[in-house]
Amino acid sequence: MTHVFVVNTGSSSIKYRLLELPSGEVLASGMIERIGVPGSGVADHGEALRRIREELGDVPVDVIGHRVVHGGAVFDGPALIDDEVEAAIERLAVLAPLHNPPALLGIRGARTAFPDVPHVAVFDTAFHATLPVEAREYAIDRELAARAGVRRYGFHGTSYQIVSRQAAALLDRPLDELRMVILHLGNGASAAAVSGGRSIDTSMGMTPLQGLVMGTRSGDIDPAVLVHLARTEGLTIDELDAMLNRESGLLGLSGHADMRDVHAAADAGDEAARTTLDIVVHRLRHYIGAYAAQLGGLDALVFTAGVGENDADLRRRAVDRLGFLGLHVDDELNESGARGARRISPDDAPVAVLVVPTDEEREIAEQSAAFVD
Repeated sequence: MTHVFVVNTGSSSIKYRLLELPSGEVLASGMIERIGVPGSGVADHGEALRRIREELGDVPVDVIGHRVVHGGAVFDGPALIDDEVEAAIERLAVLAPLHNPPALLGIRGARTAFPDVPHVAVFDTAFHATLPVEAREYAIDRELAARAGVRRYGFHGTSYQIVSRQAAALLDRPLDELRMVILHLGNGASAAAVSGGRSIDTSMGMTPLQGLVMGTRSGDIDPAVLVHLARTEGLTIDELDAMLNRESGLLGLSGHADMRDVHAAADAGDEAARTTLDIVVHRLRHYIGAYAAQLGGLDALVFTAGVGENDADLRRRAVDRLGFLGLHVDDELNESGARGARRISPDDAPVAVLVVPTDEEREIAEQSAAFVD
């Protein structure tokens, strides 16, 4: 048995889970929020980790896995954390200023609280290290792109890894022979084309902003829009960044950042909410069709993450009109409210449509445990 402590650090929060492998039993889990906020009683991430260490008591910890969003072109897999790896993660913060700095706070606090335990960084971008050059590169000056680290990196990699394996198990087919489009649909959302367990294309780009419509992020947008808004509205770089990341997506279109609220408003007759759902579905179909073409055909379409796993109406609408690709949804299976990995397409449909719950913490734990075997 291996006890793995998984740490997912935000700017003012730490989400954690202690798992026993290989069973996957959760021995402890929780979240500390409002770190550093006046009156919270938790001054910084170091203090939060010390408190968690005390709460765990005598439970042994064999390895600690840290979620790190951006590994750039440096990390194509998990890395045993030492001072050099920590410094590399810090340098990569320029590519993920909202995500890598908090991860570093968690790493430093955990290395202090657990000084005799190996620490492993597991990167969201690593799964997409297999992207071919034609999917990876943007059509800008090569030397400028190389100097500034501008390329597609992709994200949600730990989710895609565990979901692709679970989908193969559900279909009882070898992963290396499957062509899948996987839709990770949550507040952050992305799509990936996975061939034989390898990412060959993905919707997020250099940052997690590109691609699908998200809770507060715009997804795909003509880059000239930013130039236009700077010229005509006088918006600064910081204001444009805030607009695209925190004031767009579902929130910008409908006034609601949560998909459940958008549905409720649409059902109540709100035309902006109805249009928002149409835009979301349009973007989903766009990527499903594009990735089916890149894969040369489909064996499975997989929905995962909070919205993907629970929103039957969105699943039905995303697949609607894609029958020419062999995609069909059985309404009874789709709306059954069942939990766990399941098929929601008819048995005789040429392409399987699946719902597979994700478990990024479990994937981080398994990758981290590989370092102590």
